Amino acid sequence: MKRNYCRLVLLAALAVLPAFPWANSTIHLEDPLKNPGFVHFYNLEYDQALVDFDEQALCHPDDPFPYNAIAQTVLFREMFRDGALESELVTGTNPFLRRPKMQISAENKQRFNSAINRAIELSRARLQKNPEDIGALYSLVVAHGLRANYLFLVEKAWLDSLHEATEARKANDKILALVPDFVDAHLASGMSEYIVGCLPMYMRILGKIRGFHGDKEDGIRQLEWVAHAGTLDRYDASVLLAAIYRREHRPKQAIQLLNGLVATFPRNYLFRFEQVQMYSDLGDKQSALQVLAQIRDLHDSGSPGYAALPLQRIQYAKGNLLFWYGDLDPALADLKQATRNSNDLDLNTAVMAWLRLGQVYDLKGEHAQAVKAYRETLKTAPQSAPALEAEGYISTPYHRKPTTG
Repeated sequence: MKRNYCRLVLLAALAVLPAFPWANSTIHLEDPLKNPGFVHFYNLEYDQALVDFDEQALCHPDDPFPYNAIAQTVLFREMFRDGALESELVTGTNPFLRRPKMQISAENKQRFNSAINRAIELSRARLQKNPEDIGALYSLVVAHGLRANYLFLVEKAWLDSLHEATEARKANDKILALVPDFVDAHLASGMSEYIVGCLPMYMRILGKIRGFHGDKEDGIRQLEWVAHAGTLDRYDASVLLAAIYRREHRPKQAIQLLNGLVATFPRNYLFRFEQVQMYSDLGDKQSALQVLAQIRDLHDSGSPGYAALPLQRIQYAKGNLLFWYGDLDPALADLKQATRNSNDLDLNTAVMAWLRLGQVYDLKGEHAQAVKAYRETLKTAPQSAPALEAEGYISTPYHRKPTTG
């Protein structure tokens, strides 16, 4: 029960994603990509994004927006380093949910908390002057949502995280009561509807107590509205929808969104890796391999955003794909390469690479070699779900379950 409860907290927090500049109490609808900080942010260039947001905070010290952007970038940079920004985060199968809490330096914790506190302080000051200040309310939505994410991922403070997610939803409900046709505000409400709608009944009751209702299809419709007609949050809605479509076994719709995201953010290689996953889910092995070949070409040519991508990350993705298609010998070759320097990988990829290597060995009837890989899985991330799975295979070799028509 505790594990499901924690998942509610995290996913409710994920319903709140970045907002963008406001002009006093008037909604300032402007494409976020006009802000160079967010161009860097969406292309995984977090250090450069922080330089821009710090400068914006200096130029506009009374605006909560840049402080939220600073906090958001600090948090997402740590999530990126830990391999936590892929679609498994919202599919319900993500081993990240059962890892130890993220390790963030005292300096970055202080920086995050200072920025969030300043954003909330400035937003509340504006609301004292004008309780219907939409910009200030939306800044509160973002600040409380980011703090909810932080409390879950970093501090593992479940109740505090749920409290922050509730505060974010309250502020968002006020916005929709004042401006019902404000499309972007439906990002948070849509995610809440979808998330709680996915929960078992007893968990849905807990969500309702906290003000979260549940309707999966309505949640998806709201997110689709934001993705197609929103301005401030349409990219965030597209990213979330791609993950949700994967969870709902709608890979064709996910691929359409990802094609647009790849074109808009060409330096963000995570979107291409998601394309590989979606083509695999669709059963289109050749298209998945073609995307992996494109990633490899971009890496080898030193293209922006790909030059620093560890080659082992590409090798793992290819080995994992071939594993699922039963191409064991080429999968083994790629996974051996991926684990040869696994310290260069993020934690999520490293632990999965060792697990897959062991499973391939087992499928080939080489259990002694498989056990060595499983022990490396345990050593890499002892408390993770893949490690617990690997531990079971040490005594009972892995066997793939037969598929049913």
